[in-house]
Amino acid sequence: MKQSRMLPYVEGALVIAMAVILGMIRIFNLPWGGSVTLLSMLPISLYSIKYGVRKGLEISFIFALFQFIQGISDGLFAWGLTPVMLISCIFLDYLLAYTIIGLAGIFRNKGAVGWISGTVIALIIRFFCHFISGALIFNSFGKLWDGFSTDNTYLYSLVYNGAYMLPEIIFTSVGAYVIFRVPVMKKLIVSTKKAEASH
Repeated sequence: MKQSRMLPYVEGALVIAMAVILGMIRIFNLPWGGSVTLLSMLPISLYSIKYGVRKGLEISFIFALFQFIQGISDGLFAWGLTPVMLISCIFLDYLLAYTIIGLAGIFRNKGAVGWISGTVIALIIRFFCHFISGALIFNSFGKLWDGFSTDNTYLYSLVYNGAYMLPEIIFTSVGAYVIFRVPVMKKLIVSTKKAEASH
């Protein structure tokens, strides 16, 4: 019994480690900032689908802390933000944006459609966190690439964040669907849900 209670936490630690490692593997970097990772959000999404939103949010919050630490190493405190802007950035771009991935299991009992829709919803909310931060905190505008420049901070943030978040959403959703279609992997996740329901 004690071992079965510890299993979600052991798996959670492994999932966080996988997500962090996959986050370091970048498929491509955009010249104006942002990058597309190798399915870094998929392990967290699958964990939430397997164990539910509550446990998913717990694990994704820890993942968010790791992302915050990574942000510090990337120079977060050297960006010249005011204290209010810095706190808002930490909350929106790190703590909330990455914790929200834990919502991926919200429709976990609805089959493939539930797996995909939950994942898409969670990642769209993450996108909006970055979008709001870009528009209201960083207030960025100007040229993103040759031939595209805008003084509209909302449009700038939409394009800037959408350029890497849209591929992330698509790849992660496809990854969740592929896992669903693999019988062995699906059984590992669904069997856990059934075992929880029987208690």
